[in-house]
Amino acid sequence: MSVTNTPDAPDTTLSGHLSVTVAALPALRRRIQAVLIATQILGGLGIATGVALSAVLARDVSGSEALSGLASTATVAGPALLAMPLAALMASRGRRAGLVLAYLIGALGAGVAVLGAVVASFPLLLVGLVGFGAGSSANLAARFAAADLAEPDRRARAISTVVWATTIGAVLGPNIAAPAGESVSGLGIPAAAGPFVWAAGVFVIAAAVVALLLRPDPLLAARALTEAGAGEAAEERSLRAGMRAVRESPRARLALVTVAGSHTAMVSIMSMTPVALTHHGADIQLVGLVISGHIAGMYAFSPLMGWLSDRLGRLSVIGLAVGLIGVAALVAGTAGPSHGRTALGLFVLGLGWSAGLVSGSALLTDSVPTAARAAVQGLSDFIMNTAAGLGGLAAGLIVAKAGYGPLNAIAACLLLPMAALALRGSFRKD
Repeated sequence: MSVTNTPDAPDTTLSGHLSVTVAALPALRRRIQAVLIATQILGGLGIATGVALSAVLARDVSGSEALSGLASTATVAGPALLAMPLAALMASRGRRAGLVLAYLIGALGAGVAVLGAVVASFPLLLVGLVGFGAGSSANLAARFAAADLAEPDRRARAISTVVWATTIGAVLGPNIAAPAGESVSGLGIPAAAGPFVWAAGVFVIAAAVVALLLRPDPLLAARALTEAGAGEAAEERSLRAGMRAVRESPRARLALVTVAGSHTAMVSIMSMTPVALTHHGADIQLVGLVISGHIAGMYAFSPLMGWLSDRLGRLSVIGLAVGLIGVAALVAGTAGPSHGRTALGLFVLGLGWSAGLVSGSALLTDSVPTAARAAVQGLSDFIMNTAAGLGGLAAGLIVAKAGYGPLNAIAACLLLPMAALALRGSFRKD
């Protein structure tokens, strides 16, 4: 791989070696961002369409409300299981190979989930939901692909723009859950499984867009632009090297805690909100509207979080995330039968998640060498989704035994390590 300052030098692949011109870099950034935005819209649509009713479908198939929390556990277990192999694949083959694989696994998992619902097999449904969750692996990894070629002082905004693109599909997804259910009514498929039929098709389309249009690969191009890129040893890109980079950087550790803590708190509260709403008489349409508002908070304001993170600093926005998630837990946890208060709490929860994800992801990318980024980012997604999976599992049990209010209080406690490390980080440098 090589980089040249000659404006008319080629930027194509020749004998497997990528040559990138400095003059072509702005256009390359725009093209890659456009492809990532398109796939984020598609991926967001597929994920949100299925997630909106995953807990309800799990409850219907299992016959147990306590087991309904396993739905969110399964959907985040998929990204957790795939994170490290996906990171290794991206480190060696680039972003395109990893994103295509993740979307295809998501499509297959959605199909298995539908089969589990048809035959009323709860274990099979959970297996399908694990695979379905892989679709969110692709959407999560895309934020790092957006940062590969971004200028350092615009990195958070590059991440947030791609995160924002998920808004369109993610907000639309829960609201088409009812039409998706109706579309399979004559096929012997439960209505709550209809969204997964649609999600499978959407994931296949997203995989095709990445495979055909994400060229050149942003991670490989970024390495070509790194002075040491041509002589970079394979071991510098290994998962072991990524773990070493995290151990050597206190700010990288803070970034990991931020992403994992904000995501786990969000998943724990959000996953059981549909069940809490139905307890108070909400129908599927109202549940869809509340989840849509929550997802709008997650994605629609991410450009603001990116701008704040670049202008005010990563640590300031991490502090904002702590405050927003804490307020959200208080409002939603004390909402009781008030659907409006629950909706407000979920919207603020989405804002807090956005602040934590954007600032934490940017800080993580800032804090490690280019060669180790893919491995470190994969480690981040592994920790984030493993923690959220455990949170989703615990959430179902907590709601069944104690209620939705205590769940919010416990989720708020996850903010304490994040706040402590952010405060400590404001007084030190790596």
